[in-house]
Amino acid sequence: MSNQATNQLPAYVRSAKPNPRENRAPWYKNTAPTYAGIFLWFVFWQDAVNTPNQGGALGAGLGAAILGLAVAALVCHFLFYLVPGLLGMKTGLPLYVVGTSVFGAQGGFLMPGFLMGVLQFGWLAVNAYFSSMLLAPALHIPAEVLMVVWAVLAAFVGLKGIQYVAKVATYIPLIPLLILLWMFIKTAGGLGSFDAQALIETHKSVVPSAPPPLTFPGVLAFALTYVVGFFATAGAAGVDFGLNSRDEKDVQMGGLVGVALAALVTAGLSALIVAGVYGTETLKQAALEAGKGGETKSFILQTTQLMSVIFGEGTSKWLWFLLALAAFPPACFSSFIAANSFKTTLPNVNPFVSVGIGTLVSIVLAVTHLAGDVVSVFQVIGASFGPICGAMMVDYLLAGKKWSGPRAGWNPAGWISWALGFIVGILPLIKIYDLPAAPVAAFIVGAAVYWVCMKAGMSTQVVPLQGAEEKAA
Repeated sequence: MSNQATNQLPAYVRSAKPNPRENRAPWYKNTAPTYAGIFLWFVFWQDAVNTPNQGGALGAGLGAAILGLAVAALVCHFLFYLVPGLLGMKTGLPLYVVGTSVFGAQGGFLMPGFLMGVLQFGWLAVNAYFSSMLLAPALHIPAEVLMVVWAVLAAFVGLKGIQYVAKVATYIPLIPLLILLWMFIKTAGGLGSFDAQALIETHKSVVPSAPPPLTFPGVLAFALTYVVGFFATAGAAGVDFGLNSRDEKDVQMGGLVGVALAALVTAGLSALIVAGVYGTETLKQAALEAGKGGETKSFILQTTQLMSVIFGEGTSKWLWFLLALAAFPPACFSSFIAANSFKTTLPNVNPFVSVGIGTLVSIVLAVTHLAGDVVSVFQVIGASFGPICGAMMVDYLLAGKKWSGPRAGWNPAGWISWALGFIVGILPLIKIYDLPAAPVAAFIVGAAVYWVCMKAGMSTQVVPLQGAEEKAA
């Protein structure tokens, strides 16, 4: 390897050092609990069956809803997480370096590094919106005021005090897990009486304009959009998780337990809780009464909204407070990840300025309630990172199941595949075509186009990187 070739690479790539094997740990100490904590965030599981259709995602039956969630959870592991995790384990390098094999050493500044940072402010907006909506009834403070305070405080802690949050973040995810289990115990008695057709008829009587019930393909498409869209950025970040893994078994087990199982357990419990409520006559009637309490009649399928039905207003306010408390560390970590991304890609810009601008955007998205449309947010995330994960998988396979190394400049194959995949993934959101399972479609298009472009020679040369040789498992 010549020094002249290496000097073609930007400083952030040349200076990258693989994570030593002695710094790595078993999957149950890092990857699995960290990923499980992501899925325990109430914003993920509260809408697991909440579609506008008659009966929501339970309209085709509880079994169909659980099966759809199981398929989506496995897709997250095998298509979106596994290859990035293996790349991280084999190279010991972070995502913004490993991604240069797909997008080029120059292009890697923007994709996936800068994009990962930008999208964190979307997550901060979602976090601020839903956490404030839970806190507002308990604190008797307008939700919009809380959204501003929440976003600013999380951004500041993410920049200056993340080490203090990290010390307690390991245990805080137990809060939503315990709340989920408590809700399940309180509602499990109604599961035997749950009737999907009765749920459809009840929903239709409350909201006559509700769309027709979903068939199983529709339920599956919703689950893939919802679960995979939520997970897409974390899937690509599997590189950063994988560099802390010792071998392929750690990568596999970390994903199977922390991704697939955790997604199924949290979303599955949420589905069971909703079914249990509508299978219990007294809880069902209380839910219908609660739906009449707003400005317009609504049919409640959101798990956190059903908490007041299950526990009563007094207890629910405390549980909402605890769920919001558990959501604060993820908000801080979003700011922290964004700051690190901007420090790498915009080294001459003060992180307080870049993160401050991003936080302002988060506040606007939250106070205007745009961040409350989580399915649309998940579609944007899935459209953005689906093609990245697809291209990374193909690049890994073409290189013989290893990292090919950074490519010079801007790699056309990566950028073309991302652009076309993003367009496909965003089609339902811009109302051009209601493409089912758009995040998965974006992944498939990104993978297919990248393969075609690479076979057609539409790529820049690989520039050897000293010290990044693959660490054999």
